Amino acid sequence: MAGVAGVSDGGGPGGTSGTGSAQGAAEAAPASLTERRKAATRLDIARTAAELFTERGLRATRAEDIARGAGIAPRTFYRYFPTKEESVAPLFAAGAQLWAEAVREAPAGLPVPQALRHAVERALTADDPENAASLEWIRALLRMADESPALRAVWADTSRVSETTLRAILAERTGADPDGLGLRLAAGVASTAVRVAVETWAASDAPAAGSGGPAALARTCLSALDGAVDSSPAAMEP
Repeated sequence: MAGVAGVSDGGGPGGTSGTGSAQGAAEAAPASLTERRKAATRLDIARTAAELFTERGLRATRAEDIARGAGIAPRTFYRYFPTKEESVAPLFAAGAQLWAEAVREAPAGLPVPQALRHAVERALTADDPENAASLEWIRALLRMADESPALRAVWADTSRVSETTLRAILAERTGADPDGLGLRLAAGVASTAVRVAVETWAASDAPAAGSGGPAALARTCLSALDGAVDSSPAAMEP
């Protein structure tokens, strides 16, 4: 799944891929001051890009426009991102990381299906204004992705990295082999369920809160798949 939240600065619908950027968000190692500054610059560029894409449209926005809006030189932009579409990767990746960390932090005694539902309540909640703004950014970007293969590829790459991260976290929780069939299936099914829920909500006009919101849709998807997302993935190992 690629998710949402935790990245808005209150300036608009803010919120989450090149492989490198998504992978970087998925790593939990402590960052140096230089790395934190680079991450902050990447996120500032991403927010600027998302705002310009929303205001002007994806096609009408150039990388040079994003650089100008972020207060950097075009050559600096290209040091961070190879294309304008990939510049929103940190927004997608931040949401994916929030989802993964919510699964990691779910109470240890919860079986896998309940831990996953616990996590979507936190990662996809619209109760917090910052999360709600981030969700609206995601909706805007996903609607643009319908007409942009390059932007769809950014979203797909974030989803792939998120699934890999989720598999590692479920391995920590269950002690199952991270490369085994059971855990691969659990992570794949759960990630797909949440991704489909977010995409379904983004294609609708439903508010982020309520029965048509991403959290409610994700709960529905995960509940329907409880048999596949088994409480003990190790049970499927040969």
